[in-house]
Amino acid sequence: MKSSKSWKNRDKKMKDIKIAFFDIDGTLVDMLTKEMSEKTRLALLKLRSKGIMICIATGRSPMGLPDLKGVTFDAFLTFNGSFCFHEKEKIYSHPISHEDVEVILNNAAEMKRPVSIATSNRLVANGKDRDLIEYYGFAKVKLDVAEDFYQVAEEEVYQVMMSCRKEEYSRILKNTKNAKIAAWWDRAVDIIPADSGKGTGIRSVLDYYHLKAENAIAFGDGNNDIEMFEAVGTSVAMGNASDELKEIATDICGCVSEDGIYYYCVEHHLI
Repeated sequence: MKSSKSWKNRDKKMKDIKIAFFDIDGTLVDMLTKEMSEKTRLALLKLRSKGIMICIATGRSPMGLPDLKGVTFDAFLTFNGSFCFHEKEKIYSHPISHEDVEVILNNAAEMKRPVSIATSNRLVANGKDRDLIEYYGFAKVKLDVAEDFYQVAEEEVYQVMMSCRKEEYSRILKNTKNAKIAAWWDRAVDIIPADSGKGTGIRSVLDYYHLKAENAIAFGDGNNDIEMFEAVGTSVAMGNASDELKEIATDICGCVSEDGIYYYCVEHHLI
């Protein structure tokens, strides 16, 4: 049993919270229903009414952001934190180098795997397979096999997406200089700059709003949320989160299907 002193320390810590970061898939949105529950929506609205800023932190692109039932967010961290913005004002931008994009495309071709690339305003692919189609389906976005794919690849690319398995990660990144994998699903990956990630994006947003890590709380479920958890003072893993994420989390709440965020916020007097 926790001492009354530890609960008092936790209550004080919660009073310092001024900003909350949320992953989307498996955190705000149920992976099975692909919808956000009414209680989760209510939690977001109540947090904002209490003066706590709310931000999206996702591997999705700006084009793949869902309409979360009229909830207004204070910032969006997209491409796993490589492109962050607020009301169309850029906060942080870090595309993959052109050299690494070319290497990744060549590696994918050797593996005979189609690839999707994302700029700040386009999502295009040079082919498709079942896993990549399903990966896009989580965001309810149709996979666009584009004739001008290689022209788009010469623009600022923030993220590369392709289907694969964990044992193939080294082949994907072979000969790249500054690229890493951010994975939250076991059948496809996001590839971003090695010196970027959700943690980098969060630190940029905190600097933008003149806040500290102890002022921030984050909710997530996947391994691409590990860096996010390391960048905030309070980290909450969903009940459906990966074991690796739960190991480093400050707390664990209920599953997304059980309105874990809502009940956690009520229990800890955030709303």
